[in-house]
Amino acid sequence: MIRELLNMELKDHPREGLQVHIIKEYVIKTPCNESFLVRNYSIILIKSGQFKMKLKERKQELGAHDLIVLPKNAYCTLLEVKDKLQFFLICFTSDFALENTLKKEAVDFFTFLLGETPTKITLDDKDFRVVSLIYKLIDLINKNTGPNEKESGLEHLCFSLFLNKLKLMFNHYTPGIAVNIHRQQRLTIEFFRILVIHCKKQHSVKFYADVLFVTPGHLNKIVKQVTGKTVKNLIDKAIINEIKEDLENSQSTITSIADDFEFSSLSKLSAFFKRHTSISASQYRSNTKGRFKKP
Repeated sequence: MIRELLNMELKDHPREGLQVHIIKEYVIKTPCNESFLVRNYSIILIKSGQFKMKLKERKQELGAHDLIVLPKNAYCTLLEVKDKLQFFLICFTSDFALENTLKKEAVDFFTFLLGETPTKITLDDKDFRVVSLIYKLIDLINKNTGPNEKESGLEHLCFSLFLNKLKLMFNHYTPGIAVNIHRQQRLTIEFFRILVIHCKKQHSVKFYADVLFVTPGHLNKIVKQVTGKTVKNLIDKAIINEIKEDLENSQSTITSIADDFEFSSLSKLSAFFKRHTSISASQYRSNTKGRFKKP
């Protein structure tokens, strides 16, 4: 069962790229000692029972209130399940992760997603209750809303809250412990950190390569190896995220937003936004206006 859950195709779910599972009674379908590759980024929170697994040749013993981040493409072997195993599981694709981590508040958590070794912490009662409630909230939104801009934004907001809470907990429970990441991954994370600060004003690959003391070609090669996306694609995605943020939360005119993002004209911003979202900036603002108001 665990293999099927971790490797589900996430395109066919209510929200493409994200799925939450709340398992109240685990049924063993994956034979013990059978290895498989973890396709999606996954985070497991154990409610009760015991769960032993091996990830990248490292044994992990999980019990009540343990939370573990499973790196994408990690080799996993189920070793043992004991007692009544209950757990929460969230799985998401690279695209969904990038959509939510290219923001100042969440980018540091990408370090845990890229880590070479699984990251485990044991939560106290308060943190367990908070995180389990966030799992339930995302699950509720994921299952019971339609594919429109307002509901999608609410889900992304909850997912960002989830990442931020995890970042705070990892800083609290593992102070001073560095995540094991390769040089290529470190360069990618540094690119993300610079990107979320400068994307409003700096739209060229060369700017970020120069700041990181590498060539544009080398930066693009490494970032694409790690994320599957080109540097230009990620710059554009970060810009779109910031424009959406301004359209939703500021009173600035779209012309003023175009100036803030250093587009040469309103038409340039409009064309850029529509090319990446399929709707106009004004329509996006209209769709998200009053998102949290009652109809």
